[in-house]
Amino acid sequence: MTKPSVRYLQLLSEKYPTIQAASTAIINHSALLQLPKGTEHFLSDVHGEHEAFKHVIRNGAGAIWRQIEEMFGNMLSKSERRNLATLIYYPELKIPQMLAAVEDPEEWCRLKLVRLIRFCRSLTAKYRRSTVRGFLPCDLVELIDELLYEQEGVEFKSAYYQSQIDTIVSTGSAPIFLTALAELIQRLAVERLHVIGDVYDRGPGAHIIMDLLMEYHQADIQWGNHDIVWMGAAAGSEACMANVIRTSLRYGNLETMENGYGISLIPLASFALETYAEDPCERFIPKVSPGDNFTEQEIRLMAQMQKAVAIIQFKLESQIIKRRPHYGMEDRLLLDSIDYGRGVVAIGGVEYPLLDTFFPTIDPGHPDTLTDEERMVVEKLKLSFVNSRKLQQHARFLYSNGSIYLARDGNLLYHGCVALNENGEFRSFNVDGQSFAGKAFMDRVDRLARQGYFATDNPALKLYGMDAMWFLWCAPMSPLFGKEKMATFERYFLADKATHKEARNPYYQLRDTEETARRILAEFGLDPETGCIINGHVPVKVTKGERPIKANGKLIVIDGGFSRAYQKETGIAGYTLISNSRGLLLAAHQPFESTQKAVSEELDIDSETEIIHTHSHRLRVGDTDRGKEIRKQIDELEALLQAYREGLVKEHSVQ
Repeated sequence: MTKPSVRYLQLLSEKYPTIQAASTAIINHSALLQLPKGTEHFLSDVHGEHEAFKHVIRNGAGAIWRQIEEMFGNMLSKSERRNLATLIYYPELKIPQMLAAVEDPEEWCRLKLVRLIRFCRSLTAKYRRSTVRGFLPCDLVELIDELLYEQEGVEFKSAYYQSQIDTIVSTGSAPIFLTALAELIQRLAVERLHVIGDVYDRGPGAHIIMDLLMEYHQADIQWGNHDIVWMGAAAGSEACMANVIRTSLRYGNLETMENGYGISLIPLASFALETYAEDPCERFIPKVSPGDNFTEQEIRLMAQMQKAVAIIQFKLESQIIKRRPHYGMEDRLLLDSIDYGRGVVAIGGVEYPLLDTFFPTIDPGHPDTLTDEERMVVEKLKLSFVNSRKLQQHARFLYSNGSIYLARDGNLLYHGCVALNENGEFRSFNVDGQSFAGKAFMDRVDRLARQGYFATDNPALKLYGMDAMWFLWCAPMSPLFGKEKMATFERYFLADKATHKEARNPYYQLRDTEETARRILAEFGLDPETGCIINGHVPVKVTKGERPIKANGKLIVIDGGFSRAYQKETGIAGYTLISNSRGLLLAAHQPFESTQKAVSEELDIDSETEIIHTHSHRLRVGDTDRGKEIRKQIDELEALLQAYREGLVKEHSVQ
C-alpha cells in the first residue's frame, strides 16, 4: 500500500481525533475481519411481481424456514413450525389474527417472545452488536439488546430476564416487540441482496418492488433492459418513454405507470380516440387475461392508444438511428422501407404484405416526422415522466445502487451478456475511430447511461446519453438485450413468423462452455479458477430439461420465471442463488399464490435447494472484498496512529 500523505491523514484525523479513537477503530476493524461472511441472495427478472418478491424477501428465500427446521424440528410439530414461520414473515398481519384466536393471549405472547429471542440469538453470530442495534427501533434498542445478549448461568439474571418478558406482556407491548423481533430476523437472515436486472414490466408492482429495495438494508442492482428503458424515460428520452408506454398498454399493465408514478395518459387517449376512431386496431388488442376485468370499451381504447404510441415510437427510433449512424442499425429503418401505395415492406431484400395499412399520421415522403398533434402528445407525456417525483426517486436509486455489471468477491454479476462473435472473441463496437469490446465496452455504456440522466447542463451530451439508453434497450450490441433485433414492427404488421424471430448473440450458445466463462472472468480481472458468472435475462426452461448451472459450474443463470408470463415455459417460479460462509446454494421456487393465503393458510413458497459448491473452509469477512476494504482502512488508521506518535499530525482537543 502507498503511504498516505500527511494531508490525507489530517483529513482522516477529523473522524478519529485522538490516538485512542484511532486505536479503538483498529481493534474494531480487526475483529470484524474474523466474523463469518454474511449471507447474500441473488434474484433476477422479478418483472413487477411484487407479492412474490416481497415474500421471498421476508422468508429469506427459504433460509428462515431452514433455520426453524434446524432449531425447532424436534420440539415443534410441522403446523407449529409453519405458524412460527408465518409470524416471522408477516408479524403485522399474523399477530392480531392469532391473538384473536388463542385462549390465553398472554401465555401465547410469552411463548412467542422466548422463541423469537432464541431465534434472533442464533442469527446475531455473524454481526457486530452495534450492527444489530442499528436494525432495531430506537425506542426498543436498549431492552431488546438486553434480551438478545443474556448471560446464561449468571446468578439472578434469569429472574431479571423473565421479569422483562412478563412486563412486556402485562403492559400490552408484546405485539410491538414481536414485530420488531420478526423484522430483525428478516434482516439478519440476509446481509445483502443482489438483483440481477429487470425489476420492471409484465407484473403490476414494479414501483412497489423499488420501494422495498430502497428500504432494504443493503441492495444493489445490475440493470436489465427493462430497467434501462424506464431509466431512459425518467431522464426524458422520448423513444424510451414511447417504449415504456407501448409495453404497458400491450400487456394491459398500467398500474405502475398511472397509480405508481402518477403519469397521465389522457393526452395519448384523446389523440388516439380522434385519430384511430374508425380503425379496429386488431393488431394492437392488448394481451390480457380474463381475470383482469377490463371492459370491451377499455380494451378497445388500449388498442387505439397502443397503435398511436407504437407509430410514434417507430418514428422516434428512426430519428435516433439516423442521428447515430455508428449504431449500425440502418436495417431497422422500416418506415422508410414501406411502399405505402402497395401496402408492402421490404426487409432483407424480400417484400412482405402488411397486415395493417392504416397510417393516417405518416407522410410517405418524411415517414419519421411527428405530426404537430403527435409532437404535442409527446411533450405532455414527457412532462409527466420527468416531473414524477416517485419515478425520479426510483431512477436515482437505480443509478446510485446499480450498474451494468458488478465484480464482487471474485464473481461477476450481469443481466444480459457480453457480446461475442461466433468464434468466441469479444465483439467490438467502433465509434469515432475507437474500438470497444468486452469490459471496456460495458464500462463505456455504463458511463453513457449516467451521462444521459445527469448531464443536465449540456443538452448535446445529455441527448447522446439518452440515445445510448435506448441503444441499451434494443440494439444488437447491447449487453442488456443480446439479440440481433427487437422485432416489434414485424410482430405487429407481418404474418410471416420467420420475421418475428429475434436471433440471440452467440454468447448464449458459447456460455455453456467453460472456456468462454473463463475468458469472460479473465477479461474483468477475476480469477477463472475460483470465480463464477451470475447471469439473468433468458429464462431457464426447466420443463425442457434445461439446467441453470452451465460451463462446468462457472456460470449460473438465475432467471427461472419470477414473472407469471414465463412460468409456463420455465415450469418453476424463479431461482434464488444463496451465498453464505459455507458455500453456494440454488433455491428453485414454486409459484406464490398470494399474501392473503400466505397469512391465513400459512402457505409458504415451496422451494427445492441444491448445494452447488462447498467452501474448503468457512469464509470470514476477511476473505471477501469487504475484508480487503477493511484492511485498507486498518492500514490507513495505523498510518494515522504513527503520525500522531511522530508528531506529524496533532490530536484534536477533546472537550
